[in-house]
Amino acid sequence: MLRIGLTGGIAAGKSLVAARLQERGAVLIDADRLAREVVAPGTDGLAAVVDAFGSGVLAGDGSLDRPALGAVVFGDDGARATLNGIIHPRVRAEAARRIAAAPHDAVVVQDIPLLVETGQAEAFMLVIVVQAPAEARVRRMIEQRGMSAEDARARMAAQASDAERAAVADVLLTNDGSVDALTDAVDRFWDERIGPFEAALLAGRPGERGNARARGADAGWSPDDGVLARAAARIRRSGGDAVGAVEVTAGDGVPDLVVSPGSTAGGAAGNDDDALTAEASTGDALAGAVTAAGYPPVPGSDGLHAAADPAQPVVVRIRRGDRTP
Repeated sequence: MLRIGLTGGIAAGKSLVAARLQERGAVLIDADRLAREVVAPGTDGLAAVVDAFGSGVLAGDGSLDRPALGAVVFGDDGARATLNGIIHPRVRAEAARRIAAAPHDAVVVQDIPLLVETGQAEAFMLVIVVQAPAEARVRRMIEQRGMSAEDARARMAAQASDAERAAVADVLLTNDGSVDALTDAVDRFWDERIGPFEAALLAGRPGERGNARARGADAGWSPDDGVLARAAARIRRSGGDAVGAVEVTAGDGVPDLVVSPGSTAGGAAGNDDDALTAEASTGDALAGAVTAAGYPPVPGSDGLHAAADPAQPVVVRIRRGDRTP
């Protein structure tokens, strides 16, 4: 399964990208839609909102009065944090249920407006950010949502900045042209990157460029600091306490990252046989974490992994015990 995070500022065009990815075959999980569902009438989520903010946030039919709730929390950091504490855990639980129900070979796209603000980027093998010029976004909010220019800019200011979103992006889609141009860009991305990425994951092998680079061939690419930082964060998130240090190696050679065991990997060893067993267990745990983050093993190698992503063939080496194979 290839899990992709999709985000973008308000009125940037993220919904159009999400719809096109779904048309191409992705399983789409829309966080905004889930956020509405978890506070639908009769849910414990709605009950929690009423407990926190009072019955004044209910409409006459017993449903959530979103404008009334918005008036309460907008501009009040404490109230917004309370609301997020009610909504976000329920949204994540429902998203996890839907991911578990998806086919093993699915491309799952999670449309999360606040992906950056909630620190979820490293949970995905790939992050897509949709951006658009600020004035174009303001114009869309005025024309399509009936907002004033002042309100539109306030909504934009309350979200992460373009620079903050770009820092977590593996792919930046700029929506500064026609709908057809953006749709064509999504199609190219699906054909040239998502398709090969998913195929490599299903085969349990790195992408062609990652495999070649791990074997010393010239892949025509060297990772920059941002790519390596995102790869390291994904591996740490995947492995949890089983992963210790994730070190960036010097220079343009391979591997790019070396992963060491953490405090919970392996175990106490009473003799040489126990030590070998513990080392093997540690290596297996690390290999599983690295693979789950999107970096499958290089066939025939001892401890080398490389990215399934064809555009970012990062090479990772697993350190086993006191040695680096």
